[in-house]
Amino acid sequence: MMQAIETSILLPEDSDNALLVGRVWEPVLGGPTLCLLRDGALFDLSSVAPTMRDLLELEGLGDKIEAAGELRLIAALDDALMGSQEETAAEERLHLLAPCDLQAVKAAGVTFVASMLERVIEEQARGDASKAESIRADMTAIIGDDLSKIEPGSDGAARIKEVLLEKGAWSQYLEVGIGPDVEVFTKGQPMSSMGFGAQIGLHPKSTWNNPEPEVVLAVNSRGEIVGATLGNDVNLRDFEGRSALLLGKAKDNNASCSIGPFLRLFDGGFTLEDVCGLDLSMTIEGTDNYRLEAVSSMSKISRDPADIVSQTIGAHHQYPDGFMLFLGTMFAPTDDRDNPGQGFTHKIGDRVTISTPLLGALINHVNLSDRLPPWQFGTGALMRNLAKRGLLKD
Repeated sequence: MMQAIETSILLPEDSDNALLVGRVWEPVLGGPTLCLLRDGALFDLSSVAPTMRDLLELEGLGDKIEAAGELRLIAALDDALMGSQEETAAEERLHLLAPCDLQAVKAAGVTFVASMLERVIEEQARGDASKAESIRADMTAIIGDDLSKIEPGSDGAARIKEVLLEKGAWSQYLEVGIGPDVEVFTKGQPMSSMGFGAQIGLHPKSTWNNPEPEVVLAVNSRGEIVGATLGNDVNLRDFEGRSALLLGKAKDNNASCSIGPFLRLFDGGFTLEDVCGLDLSMTIEGTDNYRLEAVSSMSKISRDPADIVSQTIGAHHQYPDGFMLFLGTMFAPTDDRDNPGQGFTHKIGDRVTISTPLLGALINHVNLSDRLPPWQFGTGALMRNLAKRGLLKD
């Protein structure tokens, strides 16, 4: 059972002035409803759009929501928050869902120097956590620990590559970290992301893993960045460390992605510039009384988020339903949790809190993917549910 959480922790500090939209599961309807948070309550946005995908396609989105008139009251936020912390079957309780549905779930990798170095270490260690400490020291001696001033794809980055190639220390992770092309991969399938309060899953064979707190952008089919939220790009260091070709297995498992709590839409009071200045706090609390606190700063990202988006969508690749884009993390915990030299790895029951004042807090508990309820409500189920409710129109 998740420790009781107050509504104020969930929301941005300026929530009264924030345009917050999301999705909530309504048991009486047997499916999700698009919602607007206003005055501590959730209101039905189905009259504006049936899905989050459709909502984000609207031009003049804020005006469309404002002009919608009186909306059906779904529930008080406190009630949805309570349901999001219960352990009864999900389909039987009102609860918050990830604030995305038909969008692809994409992620940019190696966009922060700290995480780039840890990926190199994983690669060198071949997934063996016991080798990480010595490899970290060797790599730092060669390339240092401050590449933050190197612009990816620049002449300076190319010179560093030449030096590292001569020393036999070049890595595929350095290639995407300081090279011209950003790494963008599929984190999860549409409809697969978990929301606030849900358990998140680790592959049962993983013994070296960690959370990855990230900012997630919402991008529509026109390539317009329309809002932002928080995400946990749950990561298996041992799988990816053995081989980068195992990235899919390391990243995409049952309940291995969480997004939320709400999507904050851009308006006059919140823009992409604000996103680029965010500091993300993360706390991991274990049932063994373990506690870890850390801060990630978006100011340390090595690539312009708008450039990451433009490398993802364009003439070379379209997303007719838009996409959610994880921007990467600078956080890779290295402190020993148990034995010296073993570093950090999750334990079942860990509570992970990712927060920032302008987006609120995303909280989840850790479990194994094969112990969690199977994912069954996908795109087909959503379409059937919306059709039954008369929400699909030409």
